[in-house]
Amino acid sequence: MNTTTILLLVLIVVVIAVGAFLFWQWRRSAALQKRFGPEYQRAVGELGDQRKAEAELVARERRVRSLDIRSLTPEEQARFTASWKKAQARFVDEPSQAAADADILVKELMQARGYPVGDFEQRAADISVDHPNVVSNYRAARDIALRNNAGKATTEDIRQAMVHYRSLFEELLDTAQPATRKEEVR
Repeated sequence: MNTTTILLLVLIVVVIAVGAFLFWQWRRSAALQKRFGPEYQRAVGELGDQRKAEAELVARERRVRSLDIRSLTPEEQARFTASWKKAQARFVDEPSQAAADADILVKELMQARGYPVGDFEQRAADISVDHPNVVSNYRAARDIALRNNAGKATTEDIRQAMVHYRSLFEELLDTAQPATRKEEVR
């Protein structure tokens, strides 16, 4: 073999390797977009870079996989359902307190399932792994709750917060195993 043939073979191998790497990256991005839905775009917008956002989402998956997320017992499920009904009924007379109760109830439910409940942003990030389609509702409810605490939320705002909390509550109440337990993350 002459030098030209060897260089041509090396070039072909490099092109194939680069092509394979780019294909792998494209598949990984597509899988993360599918898995995280709107949360993927939020992460890209927040971090300003697709690679950084994807690294963050993968880190979230790893973190949540390391947690001991569990299903609720039927008794726990019944207790939380009854507590939610009380919070909803309270809305008629005390909307602000009902929203505060809903926020506390969601945190308690998260804790019962095995999610850490410290910092709000960490809670939202953890929830985004198994419940990416409702984490935006959780963030919206939290924003309304903060406005409510400052006396700047209307009754309609608070009603909307209750709707947002309910969407996350209902998903967390579901006794099915979270997605991170059903499928291995790539």
